[in-house]
This record gives sequence, C-alpha cells and structure tokens, in this order.
Amino acid sequence: MMSAVAIHVENLGKRYRIGDRREGYSTLRDAIASAAQTPLWILRDRNRKNSSRQFWALKDVSFEVKQGEVVGIIGRNGAGKSTLLKILTRVTYPTAGRAEIRGRIGSLLEVGTGFHPELTGRENIYLNGAILGMRKTEIQQKFDEIVEFAEIEKFLDTPVKRYSSGMYMRLAFAIAAHLEPEILIVDEVLAVGDAAFQKKCLGKMGKVAKEGRTVLFVSHNMVAIESLCNRVIWLDQGQLMAEGHPASVVSTYLQSSASILTQQIWGTPATAPGNDKIRLRRVCARPEGGQPSDPITMRTPAVLEFDFWNLVQGAHLDINFQLITAQGIVVFASNPTDQSGWHGKSYPTGLFRSKCYIPGDLLKSGCYCVLLTVTRDDYYILYQKEDVLVFEVQDSAELRRGWYGEMVGIVRPLLKWTTEQIDDKTVSTSAREHPDRYVPEKV
Repeated sequence: MMSAVAIHVENLGKRYRIGDRREGYSTLRDAIASAAQTPLWILRDRNRKNSSRQFWALKDVSFEVKQGEVVGIIGRNGAGKSTLLKILTRVTYPTAGRAEIRGRIGSLLEVGTGFHPELTGRENIYLNGAILGMRKTEIQQKFDEIVEFAEIEKFLDTPVKRYSSGMYMRLAFAIAAHLEPEILIVDEVLAVGDAAFQKKCLGKMGKVAKEGRTVLFVSHNMVAIESLCNRVIWLDQGQLMAEGHPASVVSTYLQSSASILTQQIWGTPATAPGNDKIRLRRVCARPEGGQPSDPITMRTPAVLEFDFWNLVQGAHLDINFQLITAQGIVVFASNPTDQSGWHGKSYPTGLFRSKCYIPGDLLKSGCYCVLLTVTRDDYYILYQKEDVLVFEVQDSAELRRGWYGEMVGIVRPLLKWTTEQIDDKTVSTSAREHPDRYVPEKV
C-alpha cells in the first residue's frame, strides 16, 4: 500500500552566495567598531551588492513521495537535483522550508562517498556500512552478497585508492543497495559503470522497489527513468516545473530541452556551414505536401530536404543521415539509392537538392534529431553536422483506441495483419462446454 508518506517537502529553498571571499576571523568588538565607523550609505550599498550575488539553487519546491513509490528526478545540469538530494540526506541544510524524512535512508550521492582511500575494499565495506547506519552483524550477513554484486573479490584486500572510478562506484552502490533501507536515494552515478553493470544496478533498484521500499532516482538517462519510475519530478533553475506520469513529464522536458529546428537557410556559400568542397544551402523537415511549420504526426508521410552547393567539379557525393531519438538512440540511417538518379555519378559544380521520404505509420511519437553526413566515394567523410534538424512527431489518438499508456519500442509501424478461420472442427463440443479442461489435439 502506498498510503504512508515517506518524504514530505514543503516550500523548500536553498540559497548560496556567489563569489564570496573568505575573510579572517574578527571579534564582536571589531564588528561593532567597524559598523559604527562605516557610513550608512555604504552599509546599504553592501547589502545591495550582497543580495545581487545571491543564487537560489532551490526555491519554493513542494512535493510528497509515498512509501513504495519509485520517483525519478530530472532536469538540466544546475537545475537543483543534487542540491535537493543533499538536503534530503542531511548533507546540507535548507535556507527556507522544510523536508521530513520517515525511514532509514541509504544514499549514493557521489562516487566513493564515505570511502577512506588508504583502507582496503574489505575495510571500507565495514566503514561505509557503519556510516550508512548498518550494524556489524548486518554487514557480516550481507558481506558476501555485497562483494559478489560489486564484482571486486580479486581486489578486496587492495586499498581503494588504487581502484578505478568504475570499481569505486560498483562497491559504493552495492553497499547502499544492500543496506535494505526504507528509502534508497541514488544520484547520477550509473554513467560511470559499463552497460552490463548499469543493467544490474537498474535491476537491483527495481527489486528494491518491488519489496515496497521507496526509491529516489536522479538520472539523465530518460530510458531508465521511464522504465524504472512510476512518477517523475522535473526541476528547472531550482523550481519544480512538473510532476506526474513518466511518459508525460519526460516528453514535456525533452521538448523544452531540444530547440525545435524544422528549417535552416543560409544565403550564400560564404556564410553557410561546410568547407571548401561542400556547403549547405538549406535543410528542412516537413510533412509531405506541407510546410516546415506544419505538424508531423505518426500517420503523416514526411520529407527531409537537403540543399547543398557542390564546389568541386566531378565529385562523387553521397548525402546520408542518421535519425536519432531525444534519448540518443539511432532509429535508422539512410542514404540515396539508384532511384535518386545521382547515386554513383559525378556531380558538376552547382546547387543540388536531395530529398528523403519517410512513410507515415512508421515513427513513434517524440522528438528526433538529424545527424547529416556528406561522403565522397562512398566512404570518405567530407562534412558532418549534428542536430542539423530537430523535429517532433506527434501522437495519433486514432491508433490509441482509448488507451493512453506508454507504447514500447523505437518505431511504431502500422503493419498488415490478417485473421481467418482455417478449421471449424478442432474444438469439440466438450471443449466448448468445458474450456478449462480443453487440451489441443496434436498437429
């Protein structure tokens, strides 16, 4: 039951002062004497300057997390995510508001937090476990499981100062996850590990969540956020922008993070991106038969257009691109075929336009980026430009049939299906009357 509140945050704020220089200590008498000798207008000016140097890392943030919830926290760098976690774990104190935590916390905020570099991995397991609130008997019961999960048995008696950052992270995560806390707080640390260990960590967090414990997970990996969390909080510039269902909040966040760029035009080769061999004139993403400002839906055939100046007589060129999701996953790559009329032929100097037609009922809803590459002789890269186009494919309500959950997969093609009755004698009268006892005949 997710009824009890595990974390209650109310009007939380954290203020820092930028560019303050540390001054020597002074006595109360010195402070009073200095204030008495300083004109009032100078004091006012100092206060004005001090307030201008103030920076709110968090401001007026309020939310609740119930027991058993897995809540993702997303936002750009500097949005206040790590500051929030440090307040929740009592690493730092808020300037305003309050945060109530109900339950024992296991946290992993930074790689190697609580580790002593001169101690071995074995010794640091006991040290770090004690810091996180584990009794010695608890650590002994979990010791083998921690070592096995961290995959450091060979280096268990080696000082951790000789560990790589990946080994640090594996050991720290293993201790935090096996503490069996009521609340597990994990900052963006999984980027240190390899893909196999990242999958292992996500699996462990999923297991922790299924056991009814609360998880707070900060990550820039939107795929992990959507697959692991049942609610997402989005922070931006220290303020709470949105909270709710992962797919909805992540989609809104990604659209705000990626500047939609459906068309770019450059007037002359001198100002256009490129080099002395090729220059771009115009790039465009639009629905087929429409304009770059028109919406592209999942059902809409779309066209990507690339206008370019060829500056070298007789060059054998190929325009190709990769279509990439906002999460960084390549959906597909494409380059001209013989149907283009120019594949394999030499180009005279001049202005050319290549078009790629993407059929409707193929792409899933979401934001897409285009990585453009121009090659010569099929393999030599003449020019490459990331995010030359950024466009959104909107969802189609008619294909949802009243269901609005998350659609899995990279693409969402509308494939041809047929169903027909091929035999009306397979199911006997007895089977129709007692379907729970029906065993199909051998074929």
